[in-house]
Amino acid sequence: MSKVKVAIIGSGNIGTDLMIKVMRLSTSLEMAALVGIDPGSDGLARARRMGVAVTDQGIDGFVKMPVFKDVRIVFDATSAGAHAKHDAVLRKYGKQIIDLTPAAIGPYAVPVVNLDEHLNAPNVNLVTCGGQATIPIVHAVAKIAPVHYAEIVASIASKSAGPGTRANIDEFTRTTARGLEVVGGAKRGKAIIVLNPAEPPLIMRDTVFCLTGDADQTAIAASVKAMVKTVQKYVPGYRLKQDVQFERFGNNNPLHIPGLGDIPGLKVSVFLEVEGAAHYLPAYAGNLDIMTSAALATAERLVELRSAEMAA
Repeated sequence: MSKVKVAIIGSGNIGTDLMIKVMRLSTSLEMAALVGIDPGSDGLARARRMGVAVTDQGIDGFVKMPVFKDVRIVFDATSAGAHAKHDAVLRKYGKQIIDLTPAAIGPYAVPVVNLDEHLNAPNVNLVTCGGQATIPIVHAVAKIAPVHYAEIVASIASKSAGPGTRANIDEFTRTTARGLEVVGGAKRGKAIIVLNPAEPPLIMRDTVFCLTGDADQTAIAASVKAMVKTVQKYVPGYRLKQDVQFERFGNNNPLHIPGLGDIPGLKVSVFLEVEGAAHYLPAYAGNLDIMTSAALATAERLVELRSAEMAA
């Protein structure tokens, strides 16, 4: 099978790391173009050295490139604000869009949870780095018992939060919280992000709290561990920091959740660590690595599913 040509909009850290992943790791995708707006960006310079066509004229320059007509999948690694324009332009030309911003124009997609449901969506959104790390865990718990409330805390190194991440903090919390509900299965979700200024920089840590009804603790722990192994297939640095923790809240001492009231049940706590593969970014930037890894896995799965559909 011939490789599917792809392009990346955004020549910053995320776009450059994704480009290297496509070129080093993928057997079904071929880098056709890297699109940026900064002529002096390291990403564009690196792409030129690697033989990838580039433009520093943004989406308008991309449309004029000779390779544009052959590109089937476009990754957007810019910002939520810029993505609205990119989406409108790319849809006119029938391009498949994978959105790495928190714009959430298309349906939320987490490769190990619900990607197959959105095979025909012209634009799929990868939620956020925190969402990619924690939604699979909430989903794993929800497979065993209803999740009344899910709260996640994503702690990332301040050095791994570039201008795009900082500009999208509000979108991050809203989009991640909604993803915990829509994809993870929680009745209500909440997300918090912490930019940790520690030196040397610490790798990404994610804490997931789920409140369920009384449930089988052994089954929940097994479901979470199985999900971690599944995510590790495309994010090798994704791992549990310790065993899944449980705490019971009975009728006499229910857990109070603002907006939901006093709820008895089981509090499930999961502590995660995400170490990056260091293809382009430092290993501590697991928050960025999980996004580029999820983007690569998403594109490859879309190609695989559509190829199977055409062969059927």
